[in-house]
Amino acid sequence: MLGLQSYGSSSENDSDNEQSKDATKELTAHLQPVDKTHSLSTTLAVCAAPDVVPMGTAAVSRTLDPTLKEVAYNPRYEEMYAPVQGPEHPDLTMQQRAPRNTLAGYVEKAHINAFEFENQRRTFHTYGYALDPTVDNEADGQSFVGDLQSAYDDNGKTVFEAPKPKKMRKQEKNDNPEDVEGFLGPWGKYENEISVAKPNEQERAELDELLSKRHKRGRIPEDKPLEEKSTLHIKDAYDYQGRSYLHAPHDLGVNLRSNAPPPKCFLPKAHIHTWTGHNKGISSIRWFPKTAHLLLSGSMDCRVKLWEVYGDRRCVRTFSGHRQAIKDIAWNNKGSHFLSASYDRYIKLWDAETGDVVSRFTTRKMPFCVKFHPDNSKQHLFVAGTSDKKIICWDTRSGDIVQEYDRHLGSVSTITFVDDNRRFVTTSDDKSMRIWEWDIPVDMKYIADPTMHSMPAVTLAPNGKWMACQSLDNKIVIFSALNRFKMNRKKTFTGHMVSGYACQLDFSPDMSYVVSGDGDGKCYIWDWKTTKMYKKWQAHDSVCISALWHPHEASKLVTAGWDGQIKYWD
Repeated sequence: MLGLQSYGSSSENDSDNEQSKDATKELTAHLQPVDKTHSLSTTLAVCAAPDVVPMGTAAVSRTLDPTLKEVAYNPRYEEMYAPVQGPEHPDLTMQQRAPRNTLAGYVEKAHINAFEFENQRRTFHTYGYALDPTVDNEADGQSFVGDLQSAYDDNGKTVFEAPKPKKMRKQEKNDNPEDVEGFLGPWGKYENEISVAKPNEQERAELDELLSKRHKRGRIPEDKPLEEKSTLHIKDAYDYQGRSYLHAPHDLGVNLRSNAPPPKCFLPKAHIHTWTGHNKGISSIRWFPKTAHLLLSGSMDCRVKLWEVYGDRRCVRTFSGHRQAIKDIAWNNKGSHFLSASYDRYIKLWDAETGDVVSRFTTRKMPFCVKFHPDNSKQHLFVAGTSDKKIICWDTRSGDIVQEYDRHLGSVSTITFVDDNRRFVTTSDDKSMRIWEWDIPVDMKYIADPTMHSMPAVTLAPNGKWMACQSLDNKIVIFSALNRFKMNRKKTFTGHMVSGYACQLDFSPDMSYVVSGDGDGKCYIWDWKTTKMYKKWQAHDSVCISALWHPHEASKLVTAGWDGQIKYWD
């Protein structure tokens, strides 16, 4: 601005020009380069963090570490009893304010001579006595604890005062290394040492009595063979063409031989029939393979019954041959034979048409689940999960065990074939799931999680892609039945009470619904896609142990309960 002001002035006035130049230099001095002769960087060392006296220095007190043993100055009371960190808590009691180095309080180091303490400890350990620590130092040192007689005999001498050694038994010695045969070294026997301990007559009698009791307790009593029989309850066992009741009828309006499921399934609304005949609770029910025109039921009254599903819905045949309750039943692919597993430790193969027992299998352990191999080429093989943590494969032609899968840590609950029957999945009371390749006795995958519970009932979905598992934390959890066998955490069905019960569950044929019983006798139906509960009703007076959807009917399902009844719903 000064330069512009002087632009139009007369050049004759030199003094005015010099003044204006000096003023311009002063105003633009900060824009000029710094003269090195006057630079601070060449003359001073600048400290970026100088020592600054804080505000209120008089209020800042010296701090003391509570663990200090020695202080080099005389601290004030306020410094010694200041809070350890931060302001003092206003609500602490005197006991809570007190310093502590243990959970219970403050422990001071006692003034004990370390040598004397170790001396008395070793003396007590070696000779069984030591000086009484409760006696004052002024006492005569004649009060002892422990073996008083030894203390007075040895005059209270310690291990460092070397009391007389105890009399030791004489030991045979031969330390001559040249005597190869007779060399004893430190392993010589003592005098009068007995190297073999034999029981006398009284001890032998007691041992024999004890062993006989143990043998009786561990041995399973061999009962007389039970009469295995079956009773036919219908007169027309064969039709006019000579076909038995195992042949599916054609005149029902339903194609029982089709492989396609119903196009759309609906919720059942009414109770249409009750099958009665079992004296005790039902434990398992199974549809006749593929056609489902017959229903097989195993009960706790030791009997298996075959029922008609269509027509008059009569009881066709009763199979009796077990001493204890039936645990599981399984059809073969044709429906000509079935297996029954019982708590009497036997698995029996029955002819469904004649009612005869074809063969019997046992390992003297309880079988909890049985399943035929689903391949038509391997119908002579079946697997059973037992109470001794094994899965055992039998050959029905020879009656021999052909494979054992022994990896579980608890009794085996279920066996489910997946992946075109090349693999099978087992669950156990050890709260784990294992996946096996067929005929390879080492599990290829082990699934266990701290949040998992035991899963005593597993059902494969009709499309073969999912497994529904009844978990004992009152949930139905879904696992993938393909490569990874991963739990689908988005699909969990809840609302029922199954803790302690192996309630069998099922899918509707079109996979729209999931159905299950529960421990209160109710039957529940959920939507598969949304996992919402659609329906529940009181189906039985006791536990509803099984619920199966008919594979060819859109809205018919059967439930079985511990009240001994099997009910049909539509």
